[in-house]
Amino acid sequence: MRAPSDQMRPFGNEAMMTHEQEIAPVEELKAQARRLREGLRATGTELGHAQALELVAHQHGVRDWNTLVARAGNRLRLRVGDRVRGEYLGQAFTGEIRGLTVMGDGAHRRITLHFDEPVDVVTFDSFSSFRQRVSGEIGWDGRSARCTSDGKPQLVVRPF
Repeated sequence: MRAPSDQMRPFGNEAMMTHEQEIAPVEELKAQARRLREGLRATGTELGHAQALELVAHQHGVRDWNTLVARAGNRLRLRVGDRVRGEYLGQAFTGEIRGLTVMGDGAHRRITLHFDEPVDVVTFDSFSSFRQRVSGEIGWDGRSARCTSDGKPQLVVRPF
């Protein structure tokens, strides 16, 4: 039985299973195509730019590059050094991105933040625990998939 998010999509003469997931921004997809071309070139296989784009599209389970670009849509663009604001464990913060890495699945990024002011991550009145530098995983929408006990994302990041 297929999960509700799974869909059969026609591909050439066969059907291809795709899983609806977040897709990286177009800039990252193009970087994947460049890395693919360079890697193949190092092994003696020449590949044109358009061919590399099409292969990246197929790796993401879509028919062609144009379909992949349409699915990628607008994604939150963040870079190391950017000033950001948001919420960490329900507490508002402002700060700077100190580290940012695309995760292996391409749908998430590992982010390290340095807050301007330490944030108290404990909601109890009897004690406090302050954090000024934190790391977490966020999707391309800037929200973590992991949630607090009240169902809110552990981390939400927005550009200033």
